[in-house]
Amino acid sequence: MKIQKNSKKPLIYYYAVVIVIMMLANTFLLPMILKKEISPVDYGTFLKQIESGQVKKVEIQDNQIGFSALNEEGKEGLYITGRLEDPELVNRLYSANVTFERIIPKENSPLVDFLIYWILPMVIFTFLGQRFIGKIQGKMGGMGNAMTFGKSNVKVYVEAQTGKTFADVAGQDEAKEALQEIVDFLHNPQKYKEIGAKVPKGALLVGPPGTGKTLLAKAVAGESKVPFFSISGSEFVEMFVGMGAARVRDLFKQAQEKSPCIVFIDEIDTIGKSRNSGGLGGNDEREQTLNQLLTEMDGFDADKGVVILAATNRPETLDKALLRPGRFDRRVPVELPDLRGREDILKVHGKKVKLAEDIDFNAIARATSGASGADLANIINEGALRAVKFGRRYIVQSDLEEAVEVVIAGYQRKNAVISMKDKLTIAYHEIGHALVAAKQNHSAPVHKITIIPRTSGALGYTMQVEEGEKVLMTKEQALDKIATYMGGRAAEEIVFNTITSGASNDIEQATKIARAMVTRFGMSEKFGMMALETVNNQYLGGDASLIVSAETASKIDEEVLHIIKACHERATSILEENKEKLHDLAKYLLEKETITGEEFMTILA
Repeated sequence: MKIQKNSKKPLIYYYAVVIVIMMLANTFLLPMILKKEISPVDYGTFLKQIESGQVKKVEIQDNQIGFSALNEEGKEGLYITGRLEDPELVNRLYSANVTFERIIPKENSPLVDFLIYWILPMVIFTFLGQRFIGKIQGKMGGMGNAMTFGKSNVKVYVEAQTGKTFADVAGQDEAKEALQEIVDFLHNPQKYKEIGAKVPKGALLVGPPGTGKTLLAKAVAGESKVPFFSISGSEFVEMFVGMGAARVRDLFKQAQEKSPCIVFIDEIDTIGKSRNSGGLGGNDEREQTLNQLLTEMDGFDADKGVVILAATNRPETLDKALLRPGRFDRRVPVELPDLRGREDILKVHGKKVKLAEDIDFNAIARATSGASGADLANIINEGALRAVKFGRRYIVQSDLEEAVEVVIAGYQRKNAVISMKDKLTIAYHEIGHALVAAKQNHSAPVHKITIIPRTSGALGYTMQVEEGEKVLMTKEQALDKIATYMGGRAAEEIVFNTITSGASNDIEQATKIARAMVTRFGMSEKFGMMALETVNNQYLGGDASLIVSAETASKIDEEVLHIIKACHERATSILEENKEKLHDLAKYLLEKETITGEEFMTILA
């Protein structure tokens, strides 16, 4: 593998040039500047200045006389004149009360002059230069020093510093089970060698952000009680060509010296993206780094106890050579937790705070479907902050419920100025959602309705909470969801005979479900079980792209529109049949601003 050489001159070249310039300036330029400040005068002028009392101080040397005197403007200046044979000079100076002295020059040795005028400035400048360059290197991550280019900047944790075990990881039972073999191998490698089994060289942790991939890697190291190397993929790539490959070599060299150990590379997709021949000069810095990583993973034996763990949320972009057996042998999914997992995660984080005795973690877990471990940790922290805000010494259930709403919709905008007419419209809009949901057979129960605006931009919202965990969605449930989204707009049309911009998010969510029904779920009679769309970045939002012709795309739009219109008509029909309840519930919500699901169902019944 070729590494391009940098054509620029080394830093020491410029360093030497600056030192030479400074020494020349010290030898020639500085004396010239100082010399211009002393004005030469003739001896007669010197005598006249003594008689007039302008001279203040005189220094008599062998060949010249230096003195300070007042000029015509009354300012003191330095002057110099030649020395003549004048026996009366001392008497003149004494009579004029001038301070004078005889200067006998001391001749320094050439060695002393060389040390003072050449070596001392060089030492001072070198010291200051090193301090200055050191600070620049600190801000640039050490890039300025050629001796540190190949260092990996890896963080090494010993057992006492990680302090993480599998007990600190909740909601990822399958992932922990898959990694348990690695822990067992690092504890008892001999029993694997006896049967001829080889432990996986590497394990790739894949999943959405915030699900605990880094925590799992630290827990493996904590359980194994071995050193833990941690580095981000972005730290390998530098502006200098070849530095990433050098850092990979340094990382594996350190790991083999401290084996058995665990090396964790976070965000490996930064350097592990699939190589392609498109474009000019495909042998770029990232490709060199990836090639070196592949070489290093082939070059060490897993039996020595070096295990590579890596994490990514974009596994589809990784190079195939990185995923083949013998490199990352095992792929460990770290998915979003289910209902039981969310409850366990809440309990783990709840141990770090003071809680009331009647906390119901199951209710919070049911209200946070789709939340990651990081989201749930944030909910516990938000609940603690709210408890402190209201002067409590422990967290109560209402703190956690409000924290869920803060994470989902943002903080309450209590000072927002909304007219009574708009409030009434918002109340009917939210009751429209809730009423349509309650009158359908496949909708989740209504948990809470509010018309208090939030910092996320929502002027109000209706929260529905499933009674249990659902991993599949039927066609009937999808249609009921779309109809529920249409309930807000339908209520505005029925009561006010107009429409507002408040349904923008409802329209967006309903369209996403309807399009997925047609293109991915096979829930359309027109297209049946035909794949029309492919999902990209499933762990980062799941953006989809059509894989059909323009003519078929037009038919897809027609089918999506047909589904949405049918659901809108169903929502309108439900509200027309329950118009009296719609008015009663809207007036009650307008008065209370926030009502629970129980209050809603009581009035509806």
